[in-house]
Amino acid sequence: MTKADLVDKAAKDAKISKVAAAAALNSFMDGITKSLKKKEGKVTLVGFGTFSKVRRKARKGRNPQTGEPIKIKACNVVKFRPGKKLKEAV
Repeated sequence: MTKADLVDKAAKDAKISKVAAAAALNSFMDGITKSLKKKEGKVTLVGFGTFSKVRRKARKGRNPQTGEPIKIKACNVVKFRPGKKLKEAV
């Protein structure tokens, strides 16, 4: 499902225009992004799941083409942990 599909479905289900549905979806995504940018970034949607920011340590890897070792920098990654209702539905 793409973002356009989500906008279409939200507009149809809520009986609103696609422009309003797109604005709502963009606001939702911006809110999650801003929350995850904070130091202790975490967003919990009860029944759906939790988005959390995790720091990944620097590590060594290998270039798959040449096989030579490379250094991979430390970075922040987003993890999603599904909620109970989502697990049961899937």
